[in-house]
Amino acid sequence: MSSPDPTAARVGSIGTIGIIARPQSPEADDVVREAVTYLDTRNIRTAVEAETAARVGLTSHDTYNRDDLPSKVDLLLVLGGDGTLLSVAHPVAQRAANTPILAVNCGSVGFLTEITRLEMRDALASVLAGTAGLDERRMLRARVIRDGGEIADRIVLNDVVIGKSTRSNIIDVSIYVGDRFVTSSRADGVIVATPTGSTAYNLAAGGPIVHPTIDAVVITPIAPHTLTNRPIVISDSAPISITPTLPDDHFNASVSFDGQVSIDLEDGDEVRIARASEPLRVVRSESRHYFAVLREKLKWGER
Repeated sequence: MSSPDPTAARVGSIGTIGIIARPQSPEADDVVREAVTYLDTRNIRTAVEAETAARVGLTSHDTYNRDDLPSKVDLLLVLGGDGTLLSVAHPVAQRAANTPILAVNCGSVGFLTEITRLEMRDALASVLAGTAGLDERRMLRARVIRDGGEIADRIVLNDVVIGKSTRSNIIDVSIYVGDRFVTSSRADGVIVATPTGSTAYNLAAGGPIVHPTIDAVVITPIAPHTLTNRPIVISDSAPISITPTLPDDHFNASVSFDGQVSIDLEDGDEVRIARASEPLRVVRSESRHYFAVLREKLKWGER
């Protein structure tokens, strides 16, 4: 077990804990009931996301929709996989950026939801005791500009992906960092990933793993036409601008935000990406450090 970091930020006083669970997951539903029972014995008020409450039969508790819940609680307990955490990252950043998240893995991969079900009670106990450490995960704000107007504005924890459609020809994308032209890439698309998202689509596309404490952004081409077009790691202090060239019906592309929301792009659209004003605050696992998670999930050292 890793030793607690005495310099780490800590969770503050907790009066109400909100609960969101992965839909269509019997295991997650069981963990919801377990968590509510445990918190009731500790006289901690719980508020449950409305769909989760209806599914699990907790309608006697306070319920809120997913977007409103983060601003109503002192801590958000997210039960599911990485996708469940990604689905709440945007509403937390939009409505209650200072609300910390305790993510418990009821899924499969669990790069982000690194606390296991067996560790949940100990993690909750450390939160209530005020000893739980927090990791601050940098996020990105992405906006889509069309004809001078904004048609989308999302905050992401993992990545922004500009990609061609299944039937489209390979596309050209022009990339700027600040006011400096970087390259025009001919590829299936491009990924702009946070350090947290470096172990997601970015990794599958051949991009590097970046430690989550580093203030950086990774730009990774997807199946580039030119093999010398490689991923690049840059500071997150400068905004990024990406414009796809879509001259006719043979070229189609969309932009995806954390794999949760997707918008079709038109020729001339510009995707502007910058560091979000606030990080996502996630309760740290005290039983394993970041490199232990990498070893486990990527099966390093196995033969």
